[in-house]
Amino acid sequence: MLLCIDIGNTNIKLGLYEGEKLVTHWRIYTDESKLADEYGVLVLSLFESENIDKSKIDGCAISSVVPELTSAFKQLIGRHLGLDPVIVGNVKHPVIHINANNPREVGPDLIANAVGAVSLYGAPCIVIGFGTATTFSAISAKGDFEGVAIAPGIMTTAMSLFDAGAMLPAVDLHKPEHVIGKNTILSLQSGLIYGFAGLVEGLCSRIKKELGGDARVVATGGLANLIADEVTCIDAVEPELTLLGVRIIYEKNK
Repeated sequence: MLLCIDIGNTNIKLGLYEGEKLVTHWRIYTDESKLADEYGVLVLSLFESENIDKSKIDGCAISSVVPELTSAFKQLIGRHLGLDPVIVGNVKHPVIHINANNPREVGPDLIANAVGAVSLYGAPCIVIGFGTATTFSAISAKGDFEGVAIAPGIMTTAMSLFDAGAMLPAVDLHKPEHVIGKNTILSLQSGLIYGFAGLVEGLCSRIKKELGGDARVVATGGLANLIADEVTCIDAVEPELTLLGVRIIYEKNK
């Protein structure tokens, strides 16, 4: 089995693959203060909860945007599984050409998302990641990673708004029935949900023009479905897109 790990700023996703099949997956909270052994105990307990024999895990690949945790997970994988993981963004055989000013600046999660999207839907395509930031990755018809547009994440924006406005309460991110809010809560929900829907449609339209083709738009991330229901430009939602890309990159470099 192959263990794929996606370490993000807010959450860490782990997935176990048997061949091309995602057998099971977990999501845990990102905590930079935790040590390798602490995460090791947590990961092993996840295995035990589903009766997974760790000795059957013969490969590991990691995508991480948190350098401190990259090191921690390399340590725990080496200590508890006896494996040397493949690190996305630092591989001998890149799966996708990055046509950016400084390819090393491109986040490993964005690379994995692009690889996963192209494998499923071909190129050109646009990958929207709804995470701590909202990212729009552009892949050309030749399959090259052309660049990214980065906007604030929905939750990031919401928390900043709640913190800055003394009279603005924290609200759940639920779609209101009307754009014109009749009270503060509905007004905030309208601005956040429909405002981001407009942002997504606007950026997708502009990126498609620059790519010069009818690009497929693939969304991933925890809040992808929330916005996908409010726009016409998103063609597919793939919740585990990053793990898929991590698996493909591992297979090309194992």
